[in-house]
Amino acid sequence: MAKNRVVPGFIGTCVIKLTCPGAKMTNLQPHDTMTSKPKQTDELHRLHEDFLDSLDEELELELDDLRGPDAMAPQAAGARLSYFRSLLRLQAELVKLQDWVVASGHRLVIIFEGRDAAGKGGVIKRITQRLNPRVCRVAALPAPNERERTQWYFQRYVAHLPGAGEMVLFDRSWYNRAGVEKVMGFCTDEQYEEFFRSAPEFEKMLVRSGIQIIKYWFSISDDEQHARFLGRILDPLKQWKLSPMDLESRRRWEAYTRAKEIMLERTHIPEAPWWVVQAVDKKKARLNCIDHLLSQVPYHEVPHDTVQLPERVRNPDYIRNPVPAHMIVPEKY
Repeated sequence: MAKNRVVPGFIGTCVIKLTCPGAKMTNLQPHDTMTSKPKQTDELHRLHEDFLDSLDEELELELDDLRGPDAMAPQAAGARLSYFRSLLRLQAELVKLQDWVVASGHRLVIIFEGRDAAGKGGVIKRITQRLNPRVCRVAALPAPNERERTQWYFQRYVAHLPGAGEMVLFDRSWYNRAGVEKVMGFCTDEQYEEFFRSAPEFEKMLVRSGIQIIKYWFSISDDEQHARFLGRILDPLKQWKLSPMDLESRRRWEAYTRAKEIMLERTHIPEAPWWVVQAVDKKKARLNCIDHLLSQVPYHEVPHDTVQLPERVRNPDYIRNPVPAHMIVPEKY
């Protein structure tokens, strides 16, 4: 199913044609013998518009990437179209992966680490965008509170581990200790060394229990982080992403580099190896990461029974009472 879609505000107006890979369109059959042909046409039209609306969700996410002098270039529009097509194809595979995880009872942990503004959040959004949040959820823990600081270091992360048929995406993880805590002086040297003794054993224990762990480090250049930080400073819609810790991390770039290199060296184990995503190009990083993730899980398409929409029961005495006017949300748009 495809349609030319005019999208105003795309740094000018562009027309794109998007096709959802794997989308299956079946003939709509009348739900009773009295259904007219105009009724069927209307139902088809509504399905078509609903599909296009789902594509608009991705277009809205991409608005952040369209603020710049190069966004109007014809080659940029062509690259964007290619990106959308690839992303939709990969997201269709993610749905198959989700179905297999549920059917098989697989438990999957995916860890996303990297410098500030490396693009971890953008990849996580694209992975979860079309998945069931009850199956695929994100764990983005805040700084530990006073009680959590007295616990076993890994304890607060254990509560977020998946059960059967679940996927958990850690937007930063227990590797905070090897990165930000080390660089900013939030842990002692003894705690830092203990982490490197414990983390590999902790992950081996999880793998032995049946949890698959996939770890990604998003790598960007000094210049790219500088540009992204400036973008956040100048864009009112992104300023919330900046924290004093982010700004300090910029000053301590080299210290973070040393911490990252030590972390990768000391926690890269066969049971849970690190994978480095080249993330200077955000769109390519998203596609490469999702494609690699799919290659790491032995999923397959799970057959489903054909879904039949049941008839609505219609009672002759049914009356739909009007909603009081004071309860209606004003229709300003």
